[in-house]
This record gives sequence, structure tokens and C-alpha cells, in this order.
Amino acid sequence: MNQETRNCQNCKNPFVIEPDDFAFYERMQVPPPTWCPDCRMLRRMIWRNERGLYRDKCGLCGKNILSMYSGDRKYPVYCRDCWWSDKWDPLSFGRELDTTRPFLEQFKDLDERVPRMNLWQVNVQNSDFANFVRDEKEVYLSYSVIQAEDIYYSKNVDNAFRIFDSLDVHDSENCYQCVKPSKDFNCRYAVYSRNCMDSAFTYDCVNCTNCFMSSNLRNKEYYFRNQPHTREEYLAKLKEVDQGSWNVLQGLTSEFRELVRKSLNKYAQITASTATTGNDLENCKNVHDSFNAFDMENVRFAVRCLKAKDSMDITNIGRNTELIYESVSGGAENSNLLAFASNSFGGMTDGWYTDYCHSSSHLFGCVGLRNKQYCILNKQYTKEEYEALVPKIIEHMNAMPYADEKGRTYKYGEFFPQEFSPFAYNETIAQEYFPLAKAEALDRGYRWKEPDAKDYAVTRKPEDLPDHIKDAKDDILQETVGCAHGGRCNHQCTVAFKVIPKELEFYRRSTLPLPRLCPNCRHYERLAQRNPIKLWHRQCMCDRSGHNHSGRCPNEFETSYAPERPEIVYCEQCYNAEVA
Repeated sequence: MNQETRNCQNCKNPFVIEPDDFAFYERMQVPPPTWCPDCRMLRRMIWRNERGLYRDKCGLCGKNILSMYSGDRKYPVYCRDCWWSDKWDPLSFGRELDTTRPFLEQFKDLDERVPRMNLWQVNVQNSDFANFVRDEKEVYLSYSVIQAEDIYYSKNVDNAFRIFDSLDVHDSENCYQCVKPSKDFNCRYAVYSRNCMDSAFTYDCVNCTNCFMSSNLRNKEYYFRNQPHTREEYLAKLKEVDQGSWNVLQGLTSEFRELVRKSLNKYAQITASTATTGNDLENCKNVHDSFNAFDMENVRFAVRCLKAKDSMDITNIGRNTELIYESVSGGAENSNLLAFASNSFGGMTDGWYTDYCHSSSHLFGCVGLRNKQYCILNKQYTKEEYEALVPKIIEHMNAMPYADEKGRTYKYGEFFPQEFSPFAYNETIAQEYFPLAKAEALDRGYRWKEPDAKDYAVTRKPEDLPDHIKDAKDDILQETVGCAHGGRCNHQCTVAFKVIPKELEFYRRSTLPLPRLCPNCRHYERLAQRNPIKLWHRQCMCDRSGHNHSGRCPNEFETSYAPERPEIVYCEQCYNAEVA
């Protein structure tokens, strides 16, 4: 088919459907979308609450738990052990199809009754304070973590060990306050650093060792403020910088911001990839309009995904998945042919409109099923009954679509309406990527959750903390430290926080000062260092001679750097001519 431009049912703006998109929709046997890519992405994101945790009790065994679901829910919440156990039967919630009501309305009724697991966890050890984690141990107040150990106050961590206060970490060890480190060891305050070791305050450095306050370096050693030194000179200069002092750190942080502002930027952070557009992509082939993903092939409109193939419109989906469409939150390992799904745990095949399902196949409109086949609305059917009924349901969804309060219709082929989400907008990752004020969120039809009243008795104000880590005594572990933001920000501030023993041990061993912000506010400071998940068409800014062009470089590209931003953005050829 030819390229087509359509208007988004939600934002009313035009969007383009490419010929390859039509081919994918035909392969999945779904109609083209009526929402634009950005609106589709946001609609999925409001189904994922990573950081909003609440104290609760298991609805089955009664033990105290932490839950991502607040107390105003309609459905029961079980602890991990009870949810995975045989103490309850998801099929007991099954119901007959009612052709007098929209199908999605019936799904909503089911979804609000089937028990949910308190936190999304699979094969974890000693990680009660972690969410969306799989195959890991010793993870604390960290989120979206896969195959890792000793992870604290971090997000999006894969195959890593001993990581503190970091974001988008891949194959790294012993890192602190890093954003997008890949294969790094013993680094701190590093942004877009790859294969680096024993370095601090580095930006866009690759294969560097013992570098401090430097940027755009390749294969360098003993660089201090972007200048080369002997080993002895470097160590002497480094010794002069007291990194254990909070006051010194503030000056270094300001200096680093200015260094980043003046550094060269390649149009996109894309490595070992071909025919790929987006940002923060590694080892990808034919991947487009995607962000923070690796080991992908033939994928479009993906965010935070890994090892997916032949898929579109996926958010937080991975490992070894194929033919996934309009789905969110799936460590859906070895899954294929899955559409309109939330919270898949793995081994799913031929699933449509599912939530919290695992190791099942041929499901339509089901919730919480495990090791089941040929089910509709959690009711068991024979293979022949299922195959005869599903086409009729699709026809019914098109003849009697669900309509929300804003008049948007949801026929077959649309992801769940936003009001079906169990979370308020500001509880979800949507607020991280597309922050909204309360009034704006409510005006767009989203729910908003007011923060729970915090009655913490702050015993140590942030300004009363010792300036230097050497002066921090063990009694800090008994203190309730006030966050410097005091809840006045829009960062899900917890108002106060505790320093835990492993954290204090790490600060002392690494000579790092105590933090003054709560973990959530520290997280939002890291988010501010990451580009938005949006692309703009721009021209290379290079006007230097010797780059195979006269005057300004004519190369154009898609980049996550907005035109009004101050950074210097080059095409790959000009960038490599300067920093490689």
C-alpha cells in the first residue's frame, strides 16, 4: 500500500502510516491505528506504575506487603507467593460474553475483579522494595531491572552489579550517578559513557580509563579536564579534588553541566546498528522511531525494549519476543503473536486483550491466567468453540465499540482506553516522559492522585548533614533525613528518606558525600539529563572546513535534540571527524 496521512482521533493532529506499517498490520491481522504514535505511546505508559509504592496487606494470606496499587482500588491485591500459588483459580472469575454490551466494557469489569500481584516480580531474591524486576537479587528501590545484583535507587538496569543512583545501565559494575553507562566499571557522574573505567564527570567518552571532567574522548587515559597528563600528574591533580565534600560536589556539578553544554553531540546515540532511527539504541537493525533499546530487529515505535523482533508500538517489552503489537510491561520472554497486552510474564502465544497472563496461548480478553488455552473473558472453551467465537467478538467490537467520556471510540485494534488503567497519570512513567501539571492532566481526562499525607518526623534537616562523608557517623542510619525539595516539586517527592547500611558503606568506600534529596527527586534529576523520546528533523550544525563540505554541512537527520536547544549537534560524519 501507499503512504497515507490520517488525523489522530485523540490529538487531532495528522500522522503518517508508511507502507511497511500497513504490511505489519496485515501480518498481525489488525486494522491501522486511529491514534498517532505519540498518543499511542502515552496511552500504554499510563498502564505502568514503577515508583509509586504503598503499604498494604495481602488479600489472601494477610501479611504486610508493599504494593504498586493504592488503597482506592476495586480489585484484591495478593503478595507474590500467593498470586503465583494454586490457592486461587483465575477461571473462577470467568463470564459469558454479553452481546448487549461493548466487549471492552466487559473486559473492564473482569479486570477490576481478578486479583493482581502487589509488585511485578519474577525470580527475585531479597528485593521486596523493587518493582518490574526479573532474575535478580539484592535490589532496593529500583525499577525495571533484569539480571542484576546489588542495585540501589536506579532504573532500567540490565546485566549489572553494584549500581547506585543510576539510569539506563547496561553491562556495568560499581557505578554511581551515571546516565546511560554501557560496559563501564567504577565510574561516577558519567553520561553516555561506554567501555570506561575508573573515571568521573565524563560525557560521551568511549574506551577511556582514569579520566576526570572530560568529554568527547576516545581511547584515552589520564585526562584531567580534557587535557592529557602522565599517570603521576593525573593522580596528583585528582587528589586535590575532595570528592567526599558536598560543597565541592556542587561546584563540580555546575562545572560538569557547562562542560556538557559546550561538548559536541552526535545527532543520536546509536551504536552497532544499521538502518535505524531514534536514540539510545545499540545492536539494532531496521529499528525506527525507537528509544532506549538494544538487540532489536524490524521494530518501530519502541521504548525501553530488548531482544524484540518484528514488532511495533511496544513499551517495556523484551526478551526474545516476536510479533508484539500495542503492548506494555512484558518481560514476555519467548512470546509471539501478542497484541493489546499489559503485564505479560512470558511464554505467551496468540494473546489478544490480556492483562497479567503467563505461559498461555489463544486467549482473548483474559486476566491473570496461567498455563491456559482457548479462553475468553477467563472462561474455558474448546479449540473449535474458541476459533468460532473470536471472529464474532471482533465483529461485535466493530459494530458496538466502546466510547469514552470524550467521545473517542475503541473498535477492535485499539489498545485499552486510558480510564481502564489502574493508575493515576502522575503515578506512571507517563509523568516521567511527558510531565503534566494536575490541571492539565485532568483537562485531558486523566486521573490524578494527590500524594498521601506524610507524617514523617524529620530528625535531621538536609542542611544539617555533615559536609564530608568522613564526618558521617553510624547514627545517621537511625535518622529520618528531610528531602531538600520538601515535597514542593513535581517529582513524586517522599519529603523524607533513610540512609541504609549498604548505602552508607558504599559512600564511605567510594568517598562520596551523603545525598540531600530523596531517591525520587534524585531520579528526576537524572531524567533531566536524558533527551526526550521525540524526534525532530534537523540539519548538521557543522561549518568547519576539512569535513568534505564547504560552508555549513548539508547533511540532515532525525534527532532527539529539539531545534531550540543550545547543544552543538553534528551528523555522524562531522562528529567522527572531530572526536574519533
